[in-house]
Order: sequence, then structure tokens, then C-alpha cells
Amino acid sequence: MVNGFLSTLGQKLAERWLSLLVLPGVLFLATATSARILGQAHALDYGRLTDRITLWAKSPAATTAGGQVVLIGAVLAAAAAAGLAAQSLGTLVQRTALAADWHTWPPPLDRWAGAVVTRRRARWTAAVHRYRHRLDTDARSLARTGSRPDPGPRRAAHVAMQRIATEEPDRPTWSGDRIHAAAVRLERDHHLDVAVLWPYLWLTLPEIPRAEITAAEQALTRAAALGGWALLYAPLTVWWWPAGPLAAALALTSRYRFRNTVDAYAQLLEAAVRLQATDLAAQLGMDHGVPPDPVLGDALSHYLGPRVPTPPASGGALSD
Repeated sequence: MVNGFLSTLGQKLAERWLSLLVLPGVLFLATATSARILGQAHALDYGRLTDRITLWAKSPAATTAGGQVVLIGAVLAAAAAAGLAAQSLGTLVQRTALAADWHTWPPPLDRWAGAVVTRRRARWTAAVHRYRHRLDTDARSLARTGSRPDPGPRRAAHVAMQRIATEEPDRPTWSGDRIHAAAVRLERDHHLDVAVLWPYLWLTLPEIPRAEITAAEQALTRAAALGGWALLYAPLTVWWWPAGPLAAALALTSRYRFRNTVDAYAQLLEAAVRLQATDLAAQLGMDHGVPPDPVLGDALSHYLGPRVPTPPASGGALSD
């Protein structure tokens, strides 16, 4: 039974290694090879490409069994290295897109991010005023005529506001603000501090919501990895211009998937906290209501939050 489990685990790891690292890496190596052979002057000369590859295939290193083994091993190693590089860049893409720590970015990036936040707040505030004006106009129309006004303009104003941010912007990116908005709403509605509660909630989550959140996190990582591949393909444009459209397509796909996944992850995070906060309070022996009220939220945050350390008395002798 143990051997079967280890065999299945090894097979799954091999499949993930092949699909996430090797296959995309082989495609990148093929693109880099095409860039090296064709260059800008012969960018679409596929006859030149096939002739050069045919010539390489007839070389002694590619026709002997030993040479083929070494060649395949080198290709797999290079492809895996490219995949690891793309994942590392994907981590950078994810941190930049979420921008949770933009206040600590080195200058002038921190000043640029602060300016972006200021502009986004101004745009969001204007969009909120337009949306609320539309709500008031529809309410007056309903009271005056007794008939429900056309909801189209009201929905359009709401969508325009949501495109900027779901709550008042605090980060320079939409994705960062979408995650931040979940924490803002939980703090405002229930006085629940997500940063404090989440480690404890995660340990008590049922299997289904835990699996859904894990799947969303993995999808977020994959979407960011596409952005990492786009960063790897972009420099190839210097030698071969067709790499540019490929890098742009990867970047746009990454952005689309990342935003959708961030939205799903934020919804799951907020739903899990709202649903499970009372269960966590019950396990801690606290009185609670359904849904959790602000009194319970304050009690949970106070009980689970770290205490401020007491400084040592000044002038005291240090013990060994």
C-alpha cells in the first residue's frame, strides 16, 4: 500500500514537472533557437530554419546513441531551468500585482506607487459620486412615477466604479485592491481582522472550502507564471521580432487570468471568514451570534492578536 502511494505520488510529481516546467521550457528553447538562427533580417524564413536544423540533425553528436542521450538531457535540463526562471519571475509578478508592501518599495518606485494610488482614489471617488447620484435619481423617479426606472444606467455606473476598485483604493493595482477590499469589508461589517484570524481559521476550515481556496491560490500562481514567461520572451524581441507578439499575448493572458483569479480568491476568502468565524469562536469557548457581530469580532481579534511585548526594566542587571 505504501509502495503504491509513493508510486502514485511520484507519477503526479513527474506529470507536474513535465507540464509546468519542461514543456513550456522546450517551447521557449525552440523560440530562442529560432531567434538565434533567423534574426531580424530573415525573421519569417522558415526554409532557412529547417535547413539549419536538418544540418544539426546530421552532425555526429546527434546521430550516435550517446550523443542523443546527452542532447536530450541537456534540452530537458535547459527547459527545466527556463521553467524555474519563469516561476521565479512569476513570483515577482504576483508580488508586484498585489502590491501589498508598496510602502516599502525602494525610491522612486514608492513615490510612483503613491502617486498612482492618489490618482486611483480621485477616479474612484468621482465614480462613487456618479453612482450615488444615479441611485438618488432612480429613487426620486420611482417615488414620483411609481414605476421602476431603467436599471441600465445605474448598473453601468456601478460597473464603472468596480473597474477602478470595489472599495476605496489603497494599492496601486486593481488586483491588490481587490484582496484589500475583502479585509476592509470584514473589518467594517464585523470588526474581524483577517490578518490575525486567518491562520486560525485556516486550521479549522472544512475540507471543501479549504480545497476551493487552495485551487484558487494555485490558479493565481499559474496566472502569475504566465507573466513570468512573458518577461522571458520579451528580450528575444531584440534578435527576432515575432517573439514580441508572443510575449504580448502571454502578458495579456496572464493579466486576464490573474484578475479573474484574484476576484474569485477574494470572494472565497471573504466567504470563508464570514461563514467560519462563529465556528472558530465556538471552539475558543466564546459566546457568539450568527452572523458574527462587531462585539465578537473585537473579542476574536483581541484574543488571537499578539500582545505588545513589555520592555525590560531600565537599569536592571542582566542575568546569565
